[in-house]
Amino acid sequence: MYKNKIVQEDMQLMLQTCKNYERLKNKSILITGATGMLASYYMYFLMYLNDTQSYNIKIYALVRNKEKLNKMVCLEERQDVIPVVEDVTSPLNIDKDLDYIVHMASSANPKNIVSNPVEIIEANVTGTLNVLKLAREKNAEVVFTSTREIYGKMPEDKEEIFETDMGILDCTELRSCYPESKRIAENLIINYNYEYKVPYKIARLAHAYGPGMIIHNDGRIMSDLISNVVTNTNIVLKSAGSALRAFCYLTDAVNALIMITVDENKNEIYNISNELEEISIKNLAILLTELFKEKELTVEFHLEENKNQYVKFARTKLNNDKLFSIGWRPAVSLESGLKKTVEYFEQIEK
Repeated sequence: MYKNKIVQEDMQLMLQTCKNYERLKNKSILITGATGMLASYYMYFLMYLNDTQSYNIKIYALVRNKEKLNKMVCLEERQDVIPVVEDVTSPLNIDKDLDYIVHMASSANPKNIVSNPVEIIEANVTGTLNVLKLAREKNAEVVFTSTREIYGKMPEDKEEIFETDMGILDCTELRSCYPESKRIAENLIINYNYEYKVPYKIARLAHAYGPGMIIHNDGRIMSDLISNVVTNTNIVLKSAGSALRAFCYLTDAVNALIMITVDENKNEIYNISNELEEISIKNLAILLTELFKEKELTVEFHLEENKNQYVKFARTKLNNDKLFSIGWRPAVSLESGLKKTVEYFEQIEK
């Protein structure tokens, strides 16, 4: 996957748009959940820095499936990628020095929330605790990917959400297993810093998409729509599609994560989103059919009671001022990101 044409173009774009990545030179970095969408692009960018800038970054990729990792990076060709085959919910044993632990092992798949809620909680809580124990042992800094969902339901007159805001979550709802466990993970990080001085950065991400996402049988709207286009299937919306979203292409999200990682200010929390092109689900579906007119796809509406486990309350924009203050700006438009994503999946699924 690393050598894929779209991935390599994205790596070149990241090199042009990311800031302060030179601070990663000669660092040792553990990435948990390294085969996931965000984590894989984070890993690819470190590899790209080694390949093009001779940065000598040691990349420890914590995964449960070594074969999947091998298909992505061809391990026999890479001395800089060291697989660590462990489950993050088990104690982590790594005998190497680490500068950063980028903790991304988690699942936000709505269908997993229905079928495996306890496992989601374990990954976010037990997994984070194990990461923090290792970080304390190695004197490493933790970078944790959280979610906008931890904010919960906000007041109706709230126009945007700052990192200091907090809304309401109903802990008795099945759907809350994901945001509630992310909340306790954040609290564990805060308290490990307070009690043991483990430095951290927390990133609260919203609606990232791109190569490496799960598109088939996922349940999230962007995944489902991309799957329709890639498989040449008409789009069927089971609602009026009036809900609003703002999507952030993968390179922009990972650039933000890299810049947060290397920023000299410690113990900070950042929102990561692209609020420039808010769009309704209906208009997103229509846009995809227009971008790929040659497929002659249509948008159909089969209205039914909402039975999914995706977040139910109306969205409020995330404020990105804090992220802007360290130099980040989104560089990929929605149209460009959609084209890249569809082209990527059409290439790998041939």
